[in-house]
Amino acid sequence: MARLRDRLHRAAASTVPVLIQGESGTGKDLLARLIHAQSPVAGGRFVRVSCPAIPGNLMESELFGYEKGAFTGATTNKPGRIELAHHGTLFLDEIAELDPPLQAKLLHLLQDGCFSPIGGEQELQVDARILATTNRTIADVVASGALRQDLLYRIGVVTLTVPPLRERVEDLPALVAYFLDCYRATLQSHSSSLGAESRPERMLSASTMSAMRNYAWPGNIRELENLIQRYLILGDESVILSGLSSGAPAYPLQDLPLDGSVPLKVVTQRAIKEIERRVILAVLHQHRWNRKKAAATLDISYRALLYKIRELGVPARSRRTPVPLPLKLRAAHVTQP
Repeated sequence: MARLRDRLHRAAASTVPVLIQGESGTGKDLLARLIHAQSPVAGGRFVRVSCPAIPGNLMESELFGYEKGAFTGATTNKPGRIELAHHGTLFLDEIAELDPPLQAKLLHLLQDGCFSPIGGEQELQVDARILATTNRTIADVVASGALRQDLLYRIGVVTLTVPPLRERVEDLPALVAYFLDCYRATLQSHSSSLGAESRPERMLSASTMSAMRNYAWPGNIRELENLIQRYLILGDESVILSGLSSGAPAYPLQDLPLDGSVPLKVVTQRAIKEIERRVILAVLHQHRWNRKKAAATLDISYRALLYKIRELGVPARSRRTPVPLPLKLRAAHVTQP
């Protein structure tokens, strides 16, 4: 993390594009905002675009804007996010979710600093710093075709990799203390106004901290933050231990609004990842965490299994509580001797 901080400060001092890669919940958004705050364009706007959250058929108008009369319903000119980021920072969260035609238009913007709104006849010049993130490794997004390689060359002048929490558990005491300080005062004031009991003042016990060090943290910093808030609200460390041992989904669908506001592709990807995680956990438990036997049962290579374990945040061997499979998968699962 010290090396990452040093690279971040060096990158922030310039206006070159920066690509931040790391798992969900590791704080990529926070790093992007920090780069903007320390950059020469800190006085400009920080314009965030969540690429998975905006449907593909609307993304072009959101990014590039449109001219009056460009299509039915375009009764006025509308500036896009790119134009709004002029003299500031355009932050493309999960850039690999952009459709290929939009990636091509974005490449033109990075090359020439120009773009055309939908229905516009003239190109507009814009001076905006570009920051982007992806929750997958660079090699994976390029190999899968999700990200154009020529766009990668432009967007990744500097690449920052944020390690998952399970690879930096020595930072847990500092992170826990930080979140305790952040939320204790707020929750304490709310409790006082309602006449509720005071919140715990002490640091977590050594046994709870030990359990946290042995946890895989599939949700990374975001999951830790939620656990600390839960502890402060309920005032009992058992809620933390329960959260660590419950086998809670790494990609919970209940966090997504299933009302059409989130693209089907995002919901499907999250569901597939959660099913994969449950199946791998069940098979690993069946084989007493013998990963070679588990790979054979799953009919994938040993190397592929190791990659999946890292990608999905499958817990370490010390947590061998089986995660129940969905009913249909239980019926289809074949146990090998």
